[in-house]
Amino acid sequence: MLGKVFKAYDIREKFPKPLSPKLAWQIGWGSAQFLLERAEAEGHDDPMMKHVVVGQDMRTSSPELAEALQKGIRDFGASVIDVGLVDTPFIAFAVNYLGCCGGIMVTASHNPPAYNGFKICRIAAKPVGMTTGLDEIRRYAAMGNQDKVTPAGGLREERDLWEAYRRHVHRFLDPALLDGTKKVTVSIDASNGMAGVMVPKVFGGVPGLKIKEINFTTDGTFVHEPNPLVESNLAEVQDSVRSSKADAGICFDGDADRCVVVDETGRTIGCDLLTAWLAEGVLAGEPGASIVHDLRSSRALVETVEAGGGTPVRSRVGHVFLKQQMAEHDAAFGGELSGHFYFRDNFYADSGAIAFAMVASRLAGDRRKLSTCLAPLRESWVQSGEINFEVEDKDEAMAMLEESFPKAEIDHLDGVTVDCGSWWCNVRPSNTEPLLRLNLEAKTQAAVDKRVDEVSEILDGTRVDH
Repeated sequence: MLGKVFKAYDIREKFPKPLSPKLAWQIGWGSAQFLLERAEAEGHDDPMMKHVVVGQDMRTSSPELAEALQKGIRDFGASVIDVGLVDTPFIAFAVNYLGCCGGIMVTASHNPPAYNGFKICRIAAKPVGMTTGLDEIRRYAAMGNQDKVTPAGGLREERDLWEAYRRHVHRFLDPALLDGTKKVTVSIDASNGMAGVMVPKVFGGVPGLKIKEINFTTDGTFVHEPNPLVESNLAEVQDSVRSSKADAGICFDGDADRCVVVDETGRTIGCDLLTAWLAEGVLAGEPGASIVHDLRSSRALVETVEAGGGTPVRSRVGHVFLKQQMAEHDAAFGGELSGHFYFRDNFYADSGAIAFAMVASRLAGDRRKLSTCLAPLRESWVQSGEINFEVEDKDEAMAMLEESFPKAEIDHLDGVTVDCGSWWCNVRPSNTEPLLRLNLEAKTQAAVDKRVDEVSEILDGTRVDH
């Protein structure tokens, strides 16, 4: 069963089979062993380094899984600090605020109600993926047997850190919003997820924010799938923005670490273009800063960062890689197409709450309509969107693509990127499916259509629309 629930970046499956309380205990046991060993190996002997922060989302299975997970942690010998019902970025904050050896969030993010899982981070909230510790945790968990161990007696305490978290996020808010001298109206769709808890606790009572609440109930059911990357899931926030004449709308995913923004007309803003717009504000206050982006992002982002005097840093796709690049380059800000936004002053970690704070602050500082601000970015390049192909031999198909454009600039940071100047594309293999994923960009829609047809023929695969 352990093999079924461990994924590339987290642990996730249906509850109670295969993800059962028994497995949750084993995962707690294995996680405690991994986190304590890492802390010792890095020379941390502070007593707090024997503590693991645990939080949970609003899913009906979360309390049972959290209880079993915590027992496994404590039976191994680590102590638990239970922060209760929180958004996933809260865990990164708590681990750093308290100085713990790591943290675990019980959540299945944007998956349907039948799913649940665990997101794990270690010291300083560094992410734990399959190549950075999950494989070790899986091996340790396989050796844990609740019926045969003598509990080591780790302690458990509950901590309410919401006020400290609120102060932390407010550091990213324009002071004019905090004192009410500027006003911004935003429609927020919490997707019946943890934003329904986080937004009132963090942004409630801020004088300059008027919030139109959508789907803020948190009973473990969803009015729509809690995935803001699916355009149909944005319908309610789009309608609310238009009907209430809000300045913008924002839709969070289930655990509120990702978000998508729509402008005052209800039009969706691509997360790469939102990164570019937010980067302009970052660079205005910190000229020369590095901005990290995933390599699928529009060239409009790169051009915006360079025009602002910043340094664009390309990254492989995936939050583990984005966080690594953020830390390595001491980047002030970063974003990826999946809706994760990263902040140096948030321990290089992502945060939906801080992304919202920055959007509201930029709206307060630039009283133009959001659609007007985004217009130059939307008009400079045309994107294909991600197109999936079922391909029998992925490596051979990528090699054929590279050979077909001998004069192009080629790199292999993630799959293969072909840059022909007036157009470019990236083709990368899926980690979990027999698919190649194509992202292509050119100056006109006609050029995009032509080049997509050309690349499709070279890849020689079946196009899959999902």
